[in-house]
Amino acid sequence: MAFGAKRVGHVVSGIGGKGMGQILAAMAAALLIRLFSGPGPASLPEDETCEENDSINGDDAPLSAGKVFPVTITWRNITCSLSDKHSKSVRFLLKDVSGEAKPGRLLAIMGPSGSGKTTLLNVLASQILASPRLALSGLLEFNGKPSSTKAYKFAYVRQEDLFFSQLTVRETLSLAAELQLPEISSVEERDEYVNNLLFKLGLVSCADSIIGDAKVRGISGGEKKRLSLGCELIASPSVIFADEPTTGLDAFQAEKVMETLRLLAQDGHTVICSIHQPRGSVYGKFDDIVLLTEGTLVYAGPARDQPLEYFSRFGYQCPDHANPAEFLADLISIDYSSADSVYSSKKRIDALIEAFSTQSSAVLYATPLTGKTGPKKGMKFGKKIAAKRKGGWWRQFWLLLKRAWMQASRDGPTNKVRARMSIASAIIFGSVFWRMGRSQTSILDRMGLLQVTAINTAMAALTKTVGVFPKERAIVDRERAKGSYALGPYLLSKLIAEIPVGAAFPLMFGAVLYPMARLHPTFSRFGKFCGIVTVESFAASAMGLTVGSMVPTTEAAMALGPSLMTVFIVFGGYYVTADNTPIIFRWIPRASLIRWAFQGLCINEFTGLKFDCQNSFDIQTGEQALYRYSLGGTCIRDTVIAQSRILLFWYSTTYLLLEKNKPKYLQLKAPASEQIEPKLKLEPLLETDQPPPLKQVEQNQQVESTPVDQTEPFILEGAK
Repeated sequence: MAFGAKRVGHVVSGIGGKGMGQILAAMAAALLIRLFSGPGPASLPEDETCEENDSINGDDAPLSAGKVFPVTITWRNITCSLSDKHSKSVRFLLKDVSGEAKPGRLLAIMGPSGSGKTTLLNVLASQILASPRLALSGLLEFNGKPSSTKAYKFAYVRQEDLFFSQLTVRETLSLAAELQLPEISSVEERDEYVNNLLFKLGLVSCADSIIGDAKVRGISGGEKKRLSLGCELIASPSVIFADEPTTGLDAFQAEKVMETLRLLAQDGHTVICSIHQPRGSVYGKFDDIVLLTEGTLVYAGPARDQPLEYFSRFGYQCPDHANPAEFLADLISIDYSSADSVYSSKKRIDALIEAFSTQSSAVLYATPLTGKTGPKKGMKFGKKIAAKRKGGWWRQFWLLLKRAWMQASRDGPTNKVRARMSIASAIIFGSVFWRMGRSQTSILDRMGLLQVTAINTAMAALTKTVGVFPKERAIVDRERAKGSYALGPYLLSKLIAEIPVGAAFPLMFGAVLYPMARLHPTFSRFGKFCGIVTVESFAASAMGLTVGSMVPTTEAAMALGPSLMTVFIVFGGYYVTADNTPIIFRWIPRASLIRWAFQGLCINEFTGLKFDCQNSFDIQTGEQALYRYSLGGTCIRDTVIAQSRILLFWYSTTYLLLEKNKPKYLQLKAPASEQIEPKLKLEPLLETDQPPPLKQVEQNQQVESTPVDQTEPFILEGAK
């Protein structure tokens, strides 16, 4: 789609208005052209796609949905530091951490609070948000080659489970499949794919239940966590990252979630999760563990009994019938109950860290890769399975429109509250301005009523949007990061889906207020009244989207939105007219949706009215009243067009902000060559291999002043 400068100029001038209005229209027109002509989610060039497909499969056919491409992740000397500008100090979040994660195995990153579990997980998933205070270095390899998470399919399950609350579990997975797997065009195939996924995740019993939120009861926390896994598993990722998946769940639900992760690992996925202190049965599901304390590695290797055997060599025995996870957590935690306990626990931890760093080659990952998870003969590890374009622009638009309409129309509690507030406000205003007459004093009364009508409509729409959109933006950012859809189809679908529901509340308000206040009693004037407040409501919602895009949290949006609206209220045409506005503020009335709504309502109300006169200087007609208060010289059409320009301006600004503020992640920098330690020998342990002699290990681990054989056994507190 190509627009020349002259053609764009004709479009803008045809909208009407001058000065600021044309500027807003020009910006909106330019963004609309970008919105409709912009490309969809990024995809690889065709030549690169073909090369990578050849390297992976040996032919031009990519791996189909449901098949898992095995990926082994190896990381070395990962260091992450946080600098403080004021104290000029540096705190290490991670320090020289190394390890490996293999397909078909469940790796758990464990440690006390603040040990760097989530930081390490985010580094491996390339999800560290960029900051000038952060420094990140190290080596990260996938299948033995330096690369990044962009080179393969990965899933990241965060602690927060964010969904569109009014959709059912089945609808959520179906829409995710339609957006991420456009190659499955058959409805029957897609339904079968979703049903298999529901069965695999244990969500069949709640498949047709709405997800719910704080206002509406829906599925349980464990089911939400498994649904989060399901949404990430749609594209058959090679690696699954899960950030503390058991947080906020009871013991039963936590075990169900971890059992699901274990089964996914058995299917060939590389599963890495961070977890704080699991129960014993959950610990038994881990294949490998990484123990961290204060960002430093204490142990990395096989899970279950091997860590207990390893630490027993230093005299730290796990008591019988004790939870191994609790024993390990207490062993690597600092006891702050007294100065002596802090000193002794730090001394113990430092010794364990030094021992593992010198004996890391003795800690081996068990069980070799099976044929199920290993690469096929002749298969070369490539960068990634080529990412295809996720459907066309209009296909994305219709799918997102369907989802937006279901969310807006089914949100019963919110819609009921908005309806009640609209009717209650209309009754209150109608009671205060009950059946206004045609006296001279009714002129200001009518203007006051129309002003509070404009303010009430704008504030109601603004507060509703800023209270919801920041949470929705987090979902959209997450889905766009996966390449599910582009930003243009999302914003357009959101605007159109909310028109029927959003228009209902101004109509309710006007239907109650209009006869109570006895405004201009003709049906055409009532229709124009409702139309003006409806357009204003949508413009205020668009402004709420912009505010929600500017700030990171709902609380900040709720503070910023009304503050900006207050400025537009002051310059809304009632408190200070446009003619008396200082020159430096003349642009504010032109950009104020309150001003244009108020002016349109006044023109609609006063045109054709005649007032009672007792003196020669009294106002006789509505037209005289409009000119006296600087509201004349225009028509309703111009005010509606001005509000439409403001609406497009706010939507265009929202588009730009969302594009600009999309998450940016810190890139891993390779450390200096002299800082790179030799690669850890994390080879599979064969049956013929024997662990190193205990005496040799103990001899090499004399890192404390107290000999190892004199170290007291470690006893868990409260254990008998």
